[in-house]
Amino acid sequence: MDQKVRYEIEFPINSSPQLLYQYISTPSGLSEWFADNVNSRGEFFTFIWNDSEEKARLASKKTGEKVKFKWVDENSKDTEYFFELHILVDELTKDVSLMVVDFAEKDEIDEATLLWENQISDLKHLIGSV
Repeated sequence: MDQKVRYEIEFPINSSPQLLYQYISTPSGLSEWFADNVNSRGEFFTFIWNDSEEKARLASKKTGEKVKFKWVDENSKDTEYFFELHILVDELTKDVSLMVVDFAEKDEIDEATLLWENQISDLKHLIGSV
């Protein structure tokens, strides 16, 4: 497997940081836009898409600001890859945006970015930020 590279994308979202945080930090919130279903047991989250399942550990969170999920292997050991969702608020304008930090193989970054754009579009529809 090729080494994956880190990339970041920022999405403006017309929402309060508190509402947005509920959608990025809870299994019920994440299952409405990020995956078909999300279950959690303690710090471990299982993300289900169609017939594939990925496990991640909630590595860190800062209430109202960000969450970081580290992907784990079949033995629930951390891998080197993670994704982070970070709520940014412009101090002057109070505009809210969501910064996504993720990893993809170099030749798949465009495809991965498109996938995030579609998922964030679903999130925006959910919270009425269209």
